Amino acid sequence: MVRRIPKNLVRKGMFIESVECPNTEFAGRRFLVQSDETVRAILATSAAYALVNPQRSTIDIDVSTDLKAEEQRRTQETVAQAAGALRNSFDAVRAGNLQIDTLGPVAGEISERIDAAPDVFLKVTRLKTKDEGTYVHSLAVSALMMKLAGLLDYDDDMVRDLGVAGLLHDVGKLMIPNAILNKTGSLEAEERRLVRNHPEVGYRLLKEQGNVSELTLDICRFHHETLDGSGYPLGLKADQLSPEIRLATVCDVFEALTSARPYKRAWTTRDALNWMFDRGHMFDKKLVIRLGSIFA
Repeated sequence: MVRRIPKNLVRKGMFIESVECPNTEFAGRRFLVQSDETVRAILATSAAYALVNPQRSTIDIDVSTDLKAEEQRRTQETVAQAAGALRNSFDAVRAGNLQIDTLGPVAGEISERIDAAPDVFLKVTRLKTKDEGTYVHSLAVSALMMKLAGLLDYDDDMVRDLGVAGLLHDVGKLMIPNAILNKTGSLEAEERRLVRNHPEVGYRLLKEQGNVSELTLDICRFHHETLDGSGYPLGLKADQLSPEIRLATVCDVFEALTSARPYKRAWTTRDALNWMFDRGHMFDKKLVIRLGSIFA
């Protein structure tokens, strides 16, 4: 399987399928790197990544410690910066002055990281602290939504719009005390009501901004609805749920299941996907299967 690696990790002995830059900068395709001069030429391009074929390389890159460490470092850095930007955006929603255009670049950055290494991205976003839980969860859901939308051949504009919707889908949790969000024991009835009301609260907060798309508003409001009508806040059923809402729901539930929370352990990717697939009355099975293909 071809691997996409940062260009600074290109070494002699790697078989390059392509360098992600215009042909006018570097025309080489499908060749074995045999000299330091070629490595320097690749580094001099505007490309961020190169596609490498491990099977045709003469060095072992499949278990490259440097490669894995670099991917994890870059992902950790991107997630930390994006979480800070999203925190600022959530605060802006509370103040009523959200600059929605600032979220496009955030979505683009996390999309790039999950494209480069989905398994590394999931691993990094699982390591969220209590304080940053809602923000990193939203980043992860956004990235999964964009990755899944790409597999389903959505156009670039819709992929970006879905990414922004994923970033904002849990903004209603701003109004839930951290003591409830981080509670390790069972929720009291009033606490449960507050949690289940967060999609409606988030919807109202975003609606008041006046600059948020209908797609984002719908995903914020309906991402906890299920096909059989057992979800909340409105108990909608399959024929009332758009493909985009179904996509958001699958990504949101998967991320929640595979993350550690104060009240539960993290599930494995396989267990989460199997659990969701077995509940086809709640979740779109076709979307669950396509989501699973990201980590195959």
